[in-house]
Amino acid sequence: MIRKMTEKDREIYIRMAEEFYDSDAVLHPIPHENFEKTADEALRSDAYAEIYLLEYEGETAGYGLTARTFSQEAGGQVLWIEELYIREAFRSRGLGREFFSYIEEKNRGQIARLRLEVEEENIRAISLYERLGYKVLDYRQMVKEFK
Repeated sequence: MIRKMTEKDREIYIRMAEEFYDSDAVLHPIPHENFEKTADEALRSDAYAEIYLLEYEGETAGYGLTARTFSQEAGGQVLWIEELYIREAFRSRGLGREFFSYIEEKNRGQIARLRLEVEEENIRAISLYERLGYKVLDYRQMVKEFK
């Protein structure tokens, strides 16, 4: 089952986000306060960020984080799959596929593109994304931090 995070889920979401950022799926750790800020934003409104909990047989198995932008290139809203984390014990049970199906159905007719990032070494995730129809963009991403 997939459902939106509520205030009572804040602690489990933050614990899982910390697990995710302690894994090989990300380039580097982030400050704990960023998890709090993300939870605050997702609970405040769904305009920019939404957090979903993935459950399996009554247990919290993972989470998905999405964010919205607008793209002239895509001709409309883009929904970024910012993070998808499934705890080790729950992997290979179809939860990733279920999450993507849920997100696509929930946003049908509202978005022009789904977009995500993945570490090149995360072969398992790349395989899933390719099976779901995602293609590699030949863009180099650049950032400028304001902290």
